[in-house]
Amino acid sequence: MTLDSYLAFCATAAALAAVPGPTVTVIIANSLRAGWRAGMGNVLGTQAGFLIWLAVAALGLGAAVKLMGVWFDLLRYAGAAYLVWLGVKMLRAHGDLGAAVDRARPGGSYFLQGFIVILSNPKMLVLFGAMIPPFLAADEPAVPQILMLGLTFMVIAGVGDSLYALGADKAGRFLSHSRIRTLEVVSGLFLVGGGLWLALRGK
Repeated sequence: MTLDSYLAFCATAAALAAVPGPTVTVIIANSLRAGWRAGMGNVLGTQAGFLIWLAVAALGLGAAVKLMGVWFDLLRYAGAAYLVWLGVKMLRAHGDLGAAVDRARPGGSYFLQGFIVILSNPKMLVLFGAMIPPFLAADEPAVPQILMLGLTFMVIAGVGDSLYALGADKAGRFLSHSRIRTLEVVSGLFLVGGGLWLALRGK
C-alpha cells in the first residue's frame, strides 16, 4: 500500500466517522444529559466493539458470515431492533435529550450501550464491506492491510467520538428546550433509519 493510498483512506475514514450516525447520536445524547464522562463511557464501549468487527474482518467477513449463517442474521436483526427502539424512545422524549437513551441503557452501563450500538452500526458494514477493499494492495497479504486500516479507522473514530462527547457536554448548557426537541427528532430519525437499513440489508 502506497502512502498516497493510506492518506486517501485516512481522509475517507475521517469523513465517514464525522457523519452523525447511531453511535454519535447516543454519545451526544448521553453527554448532553449526564456530562462528558457518560459520553466517554459510550466511546470506550464502541472501541471495544470495534475490535470485534476488526477480528471478524481479519478472519474474512464473507467467510465469517457464511460460518455463522442464520445466527449472523439474528444478530443483525437484534441490533436493528435495538437501534429502532432507541430511536422511538428519543422521538417520544419530549425535550429531555438523553433521558430516553439513558432509560434504554442495558444494565445501566454506558460502556455496554456503546458496545451494543457499535456492533449494530451500519457504518461498520459499509467500512469493511465497501470502503476498505478498494484500498488494499492486490499483491500484498490482505490480513495485515485490513488490520492496519481497521486500526487506523478505530483511532480516527475514537478521536472524533471523544470530541463529540466533550463538545456536547459544553454545548448542553446553551441549548433551549425547543432546540433540544429538534435534536431529539433528528437523532431519533437517524437511529430508526439506521435500524431499518440494517434490517433490510441483504434482502
